[in-house]
Amino acid sequence: MQELLSRYEVYFYAIARLLVGALFACHGAQKLFGVLGGQSEVNDPEGLIAGIIEFFGGILVCAGLFTRSAAFVASGEMAVAYFKAHFGRGFWPIMNHGELAALYACLFLYIAVRGHGVWSVDALWGELRVKGPTRRCSDR
Repeated sequence: MQELLSRYEVYFYAIARLLVGALFACHGAQKLFGVLGGQSEVNDPEGLIAGIIEFFGGILVCAGLFTRSAAFVASGEMAVAYFKAHFGRGFWPIMNHGELAALYACLFLYIAVRGHGVWSVDALWGELRVKGPTRRCSDR
């Protein structure tokens, strides 16, 4: 079983990165556009900043573009959200209803450390830089 899972580890990570980024972008869409069952928070400066980080950071992580930077900023935003909105109600995330913020903070920190992985724009750009543009024989 371990050998099977190890063989596909990079793809499972890519799927996880895609899902985490997409779900995070949905939280930002709630705050920015008032969709998906949320209320627009564009009139609240903190809600606007959180919406921008969540929406665009989620899209960047999902696409694998500037992944480390976007994930690091998203992790920080979720840590601030946890301590500002939840920690004052108790120490344990399950009791103060901050488990989602804590989980996102940890996941994004892991993504920031691990990087973009396969199926990402960053990986595609890296391959293009290494290989260079392809030329046909008639182009020489």
